[in-house]
Amino acid sequence: MKKIGVIDIGTNSMRMLVSQIKNGKALDSYKTLQITRLGEGITRGIIIPQTLENNLYHLGQFKEQAIKDGVEDILVFGTSALRDAKNSEDFIKRAKDELGLFIKVLSGEEEGIFGFIGATHGLSKEATIIDIGGGSTEFIVGNKEGKIPYSLSLDMGALRFAEAYVHNDPITREEVYRIEKRVTSIIKDVPLQFYPNKKKNIIGIGGTITSLAAIKQNLEVYDTNKVHHSIIFRGDLDIFLKKISPLTLKERKRIQGLHQGRANIIIPGTIILKEIMNYFRVEKLTVSDRDNLEGMLYYYLSKKNFKKSL
Repeated sequence: MKKIGVIDIGTNSMRMLVSQIKNGKALDSYKTLQITRLGEGITRGIIIPQTLENNLYHLGQFKEQAIKDGVEDILVFGTSALRDAKNSEDFIKRAKDELGLFIKVLSGEEEGIFGFIGATHGLSKEATIIDIGGGSTEFIVGNKEGKIPYSLSLDMGALRFAEAYVHNDPITREEVYRIEKRVTSIIKDVPLQFYPNKKKNIIGIGGTITSLAAIKQNLEVYDTNKVHHSIIFRGDLDIFLKKISPLTLKERKRIQGLHQGRANIIIPGTIILKEIMNYFRVEKLTVSDRDNLEGMLYYYLSKKNFKKSL
């Protein structure tokens, strides 16, 4: 048996999945998360120097932990923040030179595909995936043969909109309205083939959606088994926003089920999901705790043509 590590350098957080592999299948796995906010300053199109250093530090810490745990191969990928930042090559070069880690920056379409592979593993592939991240939102449509005819990435994310629209604590009604209006202006141009089909599974992934599932269940400690395959109804979002919108950041950090590092972006992320579900008349979605981390691992195990570190 061998161990493989997968690191996702996201816009709001950095995550690592470590899995033990036997006969080409992932067995025991664990995840580690660190709020790193690589996308801080995303509206200016750059990675802030202090943020760059912080992310390099935590990337190095993840590598050390992986080696200590006996990981033989490490796969590293980046998403929206590294796609958009003008100075992302500086970060990628330093990761390679200083840490010996090769980072693959996924296109929006690739991000959606890997999210689909992870979210539908062990389920019917005839599904629509909605992935709300820190910097972008992906719509992925799969058919029953497991193929992905349509994948779309949109520049709307929880951290991106928090930086662009939220300047008061607590958030004002005007700021909520501006986010709602912006989301609607983006999704109204989504082609018809991406409209969620009620006959298919509608699956939600990403930190906003898994956080909402944990909050709904009032989880004192995040439990992947309780979050995975739980249900979020459209009506849940109105209730949740009515409850938390008047709260200050300090008060939101005390919400049971919510990681403190997500307290500043949970409202914009929830508004994005609410507007999507309202616009497309989605009454409920199934939450998946499996996403592009697992998708990258499953793809690597099946193809093994992904450039790895170590």
